[in-house]
Amino acid sequence: MTTEQLIQQIKFKKSFLCIGLDVDLTKIPQHLLELEDPIFEFNKAIIDATHDLCISYKPNTAFYEAYGIKGWQSLQKTINYINEKYPEIFTIADAKRGDIGNTSTMYAKAFFEDLNFDSVTVAPYMGKDSVEPFLAFKNKHTIMLALTSNEGAFDFQTLNVNGDELYKQVLKTSKTWKNTQNLMYVVGATKAEYFSEIRKIVPNSFLLVPGVGAQGGNLQEVCQFGMNEDIGLLINSSRGIIYASNGLDFAEKARKEALKIQMEMKEIISLNTRS
Repeated sequence: MTTEQLIQQIKFKKSFLCIGLDVDLTKIPQHLLELEDPIFEFNKAIIDATHDLCISYKPNTAFYEAYGIKGWQSLQKTINYINEKYPEIFTIADAKRGDIGNTSTMYAKAFFEDLNFDSVTVAPYMGKDSVEPFLAFKNKHTIMLALTSNEGAFDFQTLNVNGDELYKQVLKTSKTWKNTQNLMYVVGATKAEYFSEIRKIVPNSFLLVPGVGAQGGNLQEVCQFGMNEDIGLLINSSRGIIYASNGLDFAEKARKEALKIQMEMKEIISLNTRS
């Protein structure tokens, strides 16, 4: 998917919601456990109930790898289902990969070619030769960790290094790499006050923003400081939507929660367009 197609979907759906498909078998409705592939059946129901309200789905691969080959098969069935039935959806493999040279190329091939995701999250700690292999794939997007929403982010990311915070140096350095038009960034919603500084460095890039909802991030604040002319945000919500209910009505309740966020986004887009 191209960036232009992603922007078109945001305008059409009046949404920039990304739904995280982080499936934990201890949290999904118990009646699904009787099925052959409960993970896929859970995902399928959530996707069918919410696809018109969001522009993206983001499976965190750890929640599939934890169940071995069966979990990986559930992931493959999930991405195939999205691509075949809802091809307008932007898909994110939340894998946080990152290694040098051929290893990164193989990671990229796994997610971009075999599984056919539109994007994958990567860790930049090993530098450009760990990220550029992902960026080499046409019309595929690499979403690099910049400033995350977890408590431990302050251990390294905000440290002052040579007069500048480390996350800012990461952002600035990444702009010098090849094919940066394919680069997006992860910025946690719980650090809304940092968005203004981030936008000074990457004004036109899309930001994947976890942390709205269960982690306490505020959508209005994120949009106030992080939105650009193309919206430029993918706001992720996982637990608050997919685990809204653990009963027979789980998909219906998930839709209800997604609709709340989408309606708020619709109003924000309307105000942004008028301004």
